[in-house]
Amino acid sequence: MELDLMWILVGLPLAFGLGWLASRLDLRQLRIDNRQAPRAYFKGLNYLLNEQQDQAIDAFIEAVQNDPDTSELHFALGNLFRRRGEYERAVRVHEHLMQRGDLSLADRQRAQHGLALDFLKAGLLDRAEDALRKLEGTSFEGQARLARLAIYERSREWPQASEVAQQLENSGEANFAVRQAHYLCEQARECQAQSDAAGAQKLLLQALKTAPQASRARILLGQLQLSLGQAIQALQTLNPLFETNALAAPLAAATLARAAKDAKDAHPIQATLILLQTHYALAPCLDVMEAMVTLEAASPDTVATSRSRYIDHLNQHPSLIAASRWLAGETLAHENFHPPIQAALELAAKPLARYRCAACGFEAKEHFWHCPGCQAWDSYPPRRVEEL
Repeated sequence: MELDLMWILVGLPLAFGLGWLASRLDLRQLRIDNRQAPRAYFKGLNYLLNEQQDQAIDAFIEAVQNDPDTSELHFALGNLFRRRGEYERAVRVHEHLMQRGDLSLADRQRAQHGLALDFLKAGLLDRAEDALRKLEGTSFEGQARLARLAIYERSREWPQASEVAQQLENSGEANFAVRQAHYLCEQARECQAQSDAAGAQKLLLQALKTAPQASRARILLGQLQLSLGQAIQALQTLNPLFETNALAAPLAAATLARAAKDAKDAHPIQATLILLQTHYALAPCLDVMEAMVTLEAASPDTVATSRSRYIDHLNQHPSLIAASRWLAGETLAHENFHPPIQAALELAAKPLARYRCAACGFEAKEHFWHCPGCQAWDSYPPRRVEEL
């Protein structure tokens, strides 16, 4: 009995001492780990600020290994992988975050948004769309809808784009009336490609009603009416562009001149010519001037004026395009020099006759309402490069 009591008296202090020593060792290791994690984190941050992304990734991986439960490090690592173009690794990081049971609702939604961006950057549009749909009703709802809108525009799914744009407008994000008119115009073009003129006309009239201030629907409708032999209706559709001095009026000048000629009536030609002259006086433009030349050449009373129109334009607005087109209709005294001079002018003027996107600088022979380079809307000025 005395022996048992002695062992108890000796064992209790010994156990206490061992426990105290173990706790001190654990605390020391914890302090070391806590020092190592911030050190790796700040090292990664320093690399990131110096734009050394490879070294930053290595530092953040080290920090995550030291403290695998820190969600902020996982988010930083996932964003870095995505910026580096390592989309599979970014996806794995965000999927790992979403599988954690201790993640808060806000962080789970953040991880879902990061995952959607990973798929979007990787070009996996179907998976990105599914991931973005799961963000409805969250704080990322507006961003997710804008991303879905970009997906639908990129894949030319105009009805779906229209639906999302309406949702964004209803939530107060912005006014999407002009964008909605563009979607209707795109669907009208598809109808025309399928020889469905009635369907195209219906969509264009709807686009005009949706955004009366937008010029594209009016221009396309006038072109469609002219192709259907409805010259008077085309004139009525296009005239408001010139009466209000719309910026896009030069894009409709050639169609307006053809409609006036096809009307087979001297009055539409004279009225249209006056309208074009008035617009040209306010905003001189090569396309409007050429439409005037077309109408003046069709009338015996003004054919002499049409010949000098290019010279008048060149006196006020030096232009290689105008010089080339004037030369094409003239007979020079030294006829042998005419073809090489004409060819040289046309070659020099060719790059200047393009249209250029104001957002990304993408140039094209034709005017685009939706830039094929940067996907921006209404970024092409209605004037050619030489006139900018």
